[in-house]
Amino acid sequence: MLTDIKRIGILRALNLGDLLCAVPAFRALRAAYPGAEISLIGLPWSRAFQSRYRQYIDEMIEFPGYPGLPERDCDIDSIPVFINDMRSRRFDLLLQMQGKGTIVNPLIHAMKARYTAGFRPDKTEGLFLEYPDRLHEIHRHLSLLKHLDIPVQSSALEFPLNAADYAAFGEINDGLTEHQYICIHPGSKGAWRQWPTPYFAAIADYLAEKGYKIVITGVPSETGIAEEVLRYMRYPAVNLAGKTTLGSMAVLLQKARGLVSNCTGVSHLAAAIHTPSLVISMDGEAFRWSPLNTQLHQVVDWTKHQEYDYVIKQCESLLERTEYVLL
Repeated sequence: MLTDIKRIGILRALNLGDLLCAVPAFRALRAAYPGAEISLIGLPWSRAFQSRYRQYIDEMIEFPGYPGLPERDCDIDSIPVFINDMRSRRFDLLLQMQGKGTIVNPLIHAMKARYTAGFRPDKTEGLFLEYPDRLHEIHRHLSLLKHLDIPVQSSALEFPLNAADYAAFGEINDGLTEHQYICIHPGSKGAWRQWPTPYFAAIADYLAEKGYKIVITGVPSETGIAEEVLRYMRYPAVNLAGKTTLGSMAVLLQKARGLVSNCTGVSHLAAAIHTPSLVISMDGEAFRWSPLNTQLHQVVDWTKHQEYDYVIKQCESLLERTEYVLL
C-alpha cells in the first residue's frame, strides 16, 4: 500500500448508479487512508452525492467534460484551466475510475499527481490495472484497490438517509401504507435500456390484482414514459414521476414492498437500501450491473428471456422469497 498519502483525487464523472457501485471502493479507500483529504472529480449533480457521503468523500470538484466522453458537453477552453487547477492541488494519489482509460488517461497523467493509478485498456502496467471487462462493476473497482494493496472490506452498497429525506417524503406521501405498495420505474438514462411501457403496465396490473397499490416513479425527464404506462394500465396508480428528490425517492423505496425497474440508477438505490426488486436488463450486461444479493433482487436478462410470462414467474418467485422483509 502506498504511504504518506494526504490528498487523493478520484475521477468518476458519471451518474447515480455508477457512483453507488463505487461506494464500496470509496469506503475501503477511506479505511486505508483515514486522515487523507479525498476529492471526487465528478459531474455537477455529484455535489448532492458527496454531501451524503461525507464520511468517505471530503470534496466534490466539478469536471468540465472532455472530448469523446458523452456524459457532459465539453467546453474546450475550460480544460487547460481545469488541468492547472488539478496540478495546483498536488494530489498524492489520483485514481482514474472513469472507465478503460482509452480517452481519459492522457488527461489524468497531465494532472501530475505524485502517484497516478487506474485502468488501462490493455496490459497491467505499474499502478494501472488492465480493465477487467467481465467483472461486476462493484468488484471491478475493488480489484483496482487490491492491485494497490489497499485492504478491501464489504462489497455491500449503502445509502444514508437523513431527516430532510423523510420530511421530503412526507410532502409527497398521500396515503401510502408501508409495504403495501410497489414502485414501477419504467425510465432509464438510455432508451436502449428501457423495457417496453406496455410490459411495465401489464406487470403493474398483475401486481395491482394481487392487492398492491402501484406507484409510478421517474425523474422529471421521464414523466412522459410514466404517463404512457398509466395509459396502458387497467388499474389506477399513483404517479410520482418528476415529484421526488433523490432522498424522498430513497425513503419511498425503503417503505415499499418492492420495485420493478429497468437496470438503471434506481435499481442500485433499491439494492443500497435493501428493498426487494425485479430488474429488467436490456443491454446484455446483467453480469456487470445486477444487484449482488440474489435473495432480495431478481434480474431478468431480456437478451436471453424475451417472454413476458417468464418475467411474471420471476416476479412471483421474488415476492415469495422476500416475504421475510415484512416480518
